[in-house]
Amino acid sequence: MENPVDPAAPVPWSLLPPNAGLDDEGGLTVGGVSVAELAAQFGTPVFIYDEAHLRARCEEAVAAFGPGVAFASKSFWCVAMAKIASAAGMSIDVSTSGEMAVALAAGIDPERLRFHGNNKSVAELAAALEVGVGRIIIDSADEIARLETLAAATGVTPKVWIRVTPGVHAHTHAFVQTGQEDSKFGFSVASGAAAAAVAEIQATGLLNLVGIHAHIGSQVFNLENFAQAASVVAAFFTPLGLAELCLGGGLGEAYVAGESAPSIAAWAASTIDALHDAGVGPDVEITAEPGRSIVARAGITVYTVGTIKDLPGLRTYAAVDGGMSDNPRPVLYGSGYETFLVRAPKAERPRSIRLVGKHCESGDVLVESGWVPDDLHVGDLLATPVTGAYGYSMASNYNRVGRPPVVFVENGSARLVLRRETDQDLLALEV
Repeated sequence: MENPVDPAAPVPWSLLPPNAGLDDEGGLTVGGVSVAELAAQFGTPVFIYDEAHLRARCEEAVAAFGPGVAFASKSFWCVAMAKIASAAGMSIDVSTSGEMAVALAAGIDPERLRFHGNNKSVAELAAALEVGVGRIIIDSADEIARLETLAAATGVTPKVWIRVTPGVHAHTHAFVQTGQEDSKFGFSVASGAAAAAVAEIQATGLLNLVGIHAHIGSQVFNLENFAQAASVVAAFFTPLGLAELCLGGGLGEAYVAGESAPSIAAWAASTIDALHDAGVGPDVEITAEPGRSIVARAGITVYTVGTIKDLPGLRTYAAVDGGMSDNPRPVLYGSGYETFLVRAPKAERPRSIRLVGKHCESGDVLVESGWVPDDLHVGDLLATPVTGAYGYSMASNYNRVGRPPVVFVENGSARLVLRRETDQDLLALEV
C-alpha cells in the first residue's frame, strides 16, 4: 500500500525543471540562474523555461518515434520554441493560420507542417495550399468539399490524412477527451463515417490520401488507453494500404505530489508494439504529436504575493499578481498545481492557503488547496511548477491585463523570448 502524500512536505523536486537547483542562500535556480534575480529583472508574473530540458525532450521524442514525430504547437508556441523543435528534427502540428505563421517565421520548411483543426476556414486551407503544407488532416465532410474545390481551382493535389475517432474513452477530464464517439473531432470508425470519407476522397482523385490520424485526448496516464486505440485504428487502417499512421498526442504529465507519468519512450514502445501486434506492417511510418510531455515540466510561473487574507475558521487567501489570465487550466478543468516559495523551495509547507489571482472573479483560483511555509509574507515570490504547457498558450487579456514575458534559461544565462505585453500593446488594436 502506498504511503499517503504529506501536503506539508516540501514541493516534490521531480515536479521542478530538471536543471533546477539552489543558490548559496537556498533559493531556487533554474539553468544556473537565480529565479529571484530573474523576477527582479523581468518582473512578475513571469514564465521561466529550462531550455536544455525543452531540447532534450524534443530529442527524446525523435529517438522514440522517428523523424516524423510532430510537436503539438498548441501546448506552447513561439519562434524560439519552434526553432528548438525543428532543430531536434521534429515536424510541427499547427491548427490555425496564426500557429502556421509562427512556424514559417521560424524558418520551418512548410513540408514539415501538419495542418489540423475541426473547422478550418477556406482562407486557412487556401493558405496551406499556397505555402505547401506537408499534410492537411481532414476532420469533416464539409472540409473534404472545401478542400476539393480549392484543389480543383489551383491545380494543387495536397497530401491529406483523415482523422478518425476510435471510440475510446481516455481516463482524463471530459473536456480533453477526443477519441469517444460523441466528439466534435474526426470521423467515427464504428458508424462507417470514416470509411465513407475514404471512399469519397478516393473517388474524386483531387486529394492524395496518404495516411490516417487519431487522437484520444490529453493528460492520459494509462498506456493501455493508447494500446486500445491502436488496436481499433489498426483494424481500420491496415486494409487501406496507406503508408502513414499517427496516433496523436495526449501523454500525461505529473502536476502534483503523488502523480507519476510514463516516459515518452515507454509511450512510444507501447503504442508501436500494439500497432504491430494488430497487423500494421513494419514499412508503415508510425508517428505521434507530443506537446505537454515536451514542455510542461520545463516551465514554472513566478508571482509576487500582494495580499494575505486570513478568514478565521475558514481559510487563508494568498493573492498574487497574475491568475486565470496566465493559467486558466484550474478554472477550465479543475487542474491541480503545487506552490512553493522561491526563496525556500526545500522548506516544509505546513500553512494551508488558497492561491488566487487578481482578477474580478471569485473563481480566479490558481491552487485550490496549497501549502506554504509559515513565514509567507506580502512581497514573497511564489512559484507554481509544471506550467510550461497551456499556460502562456491559453493566456488571455481578461481585465485588460498584459500577458507575462517568457524567459529561457540555460548554462547560467537567460534570454527573453517573449516580452511582457503593455497597455500600449492592448491599445494598438483600437480603431
